[in-house]
Amino acid sequence: MADSFSFEAIGTGWRVDTGAALLPGQRAQLLHLAREYDALYSRFRTDSGVAALAAAGGSLPLPPHGAELGRLLRSLHDLTRGGVSPLVGDPLAALGYDAGYSLTPTRAPAPARAWDDVLTWTDDGVTLREPAILDVGAAGKGQLVDLMLEYLRAEGHEDVLVDASGDMRRAAGGTISVALEHPYDPSSAIGAVGLGTGALCASASNRRAWGDGLHHVLDARTGRSVDTVVATWVLAADAMTADGLCTALFLTDPADLAGTFEFDYVLMYSDGRARYSAPLAGALFS
Repeated sequence: MADSFSFEAIGTGWRVDTGAALLPGQRAQLLHLAREYDALYSRFRTDSGVAALAAAGGSLPLPPHGAELGRLLRSLHDLTRGGVSPLVGDPLAALGYDAGYSLTPTRAPAPARAWDDVLTWTDDGVTLREPAILDVGAAGKGQLVDLMLEYLRAEGHEDVLVDASGDMRRAAGGTISVALEHPYDPSSAIGAVGLGTGALCASASNRRAWGDGLHHVLDARTGRSVDTVVATWVLAADAMTADGLCTALFLTDPADLAGTFEFDYVLMYSDGRARYSAPLAGALFS
């Protein structure tokens, strides 16, 4: 790649690599996209759109990409029988993963409120019939990856890789090899996959863990951290879908998702077993 741009956004590190030089205005626009997204969806800010909903409920208008996110989250919600839900923010906060990162539970795990009881998500925006903490972490980072890559493609960049700390999307010829980080040992890998044009996302329960058995991947039906799956990787056409499927695979069997989405996957369970889709049979180290 001829140019590389690294920065911090939405609480993680980013790197954008392009085959042609990034203009100053293009770099500025990437940062602007991140700021706009954070201002809408961050539950760790007091001035975000999500924070306003948490305080008083009501409606929050969203840009066109908000409709795409809502449709994906609703599909994942239904396919996991409510396991994936943007209403998981309240259970997360109660377990200590709150706006102040207290990491101190304030009550026992409890299910998230039911989507249809509280939330309406349309093409125009979201409406909460009562205050609640929305959390779009199931797919939001992936969508921001997509927004950045699609912006650069529209600007004429033909070779692009957007990497948000392991959630990535590439538009370029050939393939690159990407290691699958071992969830129990970040210095090693359980395998490697080839990434051509498309997205590879990962989710691991060790990335945001605190206390005994507490981490950020919750089952919205119970409010408890998932303890059977420890890591997932998904290859898909776009990063929002790959990111969302990574979360969903903590909560349901891949077969439940395969009828709706095209993807390949690797799953690692807490007992050390691995499971993978047939095209990735050679991706794991023996």
